[in-house]
Amino acid sequence: MNASRKIAIFVGILYIIATVAGMLSLPFTEPALNAPDYLVQVSASENQVIVGALLELLLAVAVASIGFAVYPVLRKHNASIAIGYVGARVVEGVIFIFGVISLLTLLTLGQEFVKAGTPAASYFQTLGELLLAARDWAGHVVLDVAVFTLGALIFNYLLYQSKLIPRWLAGWGFVGALLYWAAGLLVMFAIIKPLATTHIVLQAPLGVQEMVFAVWLIVKGFNPKAIVSESAITEINEKV
Repeated sequence: MNASRKIAIFVGILYIIATVAGMLSLPFTEPALNAPDYLVQVSASENQVIVGALLELLLAVAVASIGFAVYPVLRKHNASIAIGYVGARVVEGVIFIFGVISLLTLLTLGQEFVKAGTPAASYFQTLGELLLAARDWAGHVVLDVAVFTLGALIFNYLLYQSKLIPRWLAGWGFVGALLYWAAGLLVMFAIIKPLATTHIVLQAPLGVQEMVFAVWLIVKGFNPKAIVSESAITEINEKV
């Protein structure tokens, strides 16, 4: 098994780990965070919140690792885009880690709120609202509008140009990224709420494409002709 084939399998597995971890984290965190008395609910759901935080950390590590793992293949076709993609994935991972910090801080705040006797009006609610807002702005606006979608656009553009995967699959990813970006803008302007039906529908095409892409990499790998062609060009340039 050659190096590019191993990279393809590894990247495909990382995509699946990231998606599964992200989806599994939602049932552990969202019910408590969306409750009217979220500080009380977060405190009462300590174990579930911690599990959700661990899953989000796994998501952060997986998405950052994707950029580094695929870099050796991408740089042979366009080094600038390859570096940009790594940077976007690292920033994405940092944003997810920020979300975990906000979540665990909310857990501590909720526990202190309960210990204080759940006062009707206090700084606890103010801090809680700020933490929730920061988590939502980072995860559903900054990430969706300026980081994740930018990475997805340049990644699928390069995949399309290089023919490393079928062009229909790369084109699907490019269009899906645009829809994902639109969803982020709608949330940013408060037209829709995060994880509302419209939000999920707009994000779904890219989510499905990433899973098809992951399976394709594991089963088929990158296009051998594109790999061989680029390797030949690199060897010629090095000799010259």
